[in-house]
Amino acid sequence: MRTFKFTIKGHDYDVEIKNFENNLAEIEVNGTLYQVEVQRTTQASKTPVIVRGDTTAPRSSHKFRKKIGTHYEVKAPLPGNIMQLFVKEGDTVAKGQKLLVYEAMKMENTLTCDKEGTVQKLRVSPGDSVLQGDVLMEIA
Repeated sequence: MRTFKFTIKGHDYDVEIKNFENNLAEIEVNGTLYQVEVQRTTQASKTPVIVRGDTTAPRSSHKFRKKIGTHYEVKAPLPGNIMQLFVKEGDTVAKGQKLLVYEAMKMENTLTCDKEGTVQKLRVSPGDSVLQGDVLMEIA
């Protein structure tokens, strides 16, 4: 299996490990076969262990509430140019309905409505350039 050369108190030893299972090793030292029991000690890890205590929710008299707005803002997902509008102020829109087509990264993209409602305010018109996150229209 593996061969080693040891020098102990000036004497040379050729040691070959024949078999090693669990903590028993079968070795040959200068042609003589021995069975040796190997004692292993486990060393403590130098890596610290982080122990977290129990956490509880902070107690507060304030309640967190979801902000309920009166309108839903349609925002530009990418910078681009508005090419065509399919709705105008006052139109009622349904979920999945086409709102506008814009060009971004040399591709035409169609924005559809995520919620039902009425178009309250259009903030863009065909030919306008928009940046990512710009509000295109408000739907109530």
